[in-house]
Amino acid sequence: MAEKKTTTKKAAEPKEAAAKKTTTKKAAPAKAVLAVNAENAGFKAGDVYQALAAAEKALSVKEIAKAAKITEEETLLGLGWLFKEGKLQNTDDKVTLA
Repeated sequence: MAEKKTTTKKAAEPKEAAAKKTTTKKAAPAKAVLAVNAENAGFKAGDVYQALAAAEKALSVKEIAKAAKITEEETLLGLGWLFKEGKLQNTDDKVTLA
């Protein structure tokens, strides 16, 4: 015949011991690495171009990044590509299509 296991409740821990167990360290989130190559730069340039075309006005780097849903670093990568091709112009710290 199988024996029945009995469980016992542990005595309540003192408040000080419980407080010590609740402290935890939070690790910083891992930062994404931006792959810099011709294909990625071209895709980011396309994202930037589409965001500027949809806005139909001059935007700052932050505004472009938000509109294109990409990081500021990716935005700068795309802007560099488009500036080199002569598709953009810079006016008062904002960028617009040429």
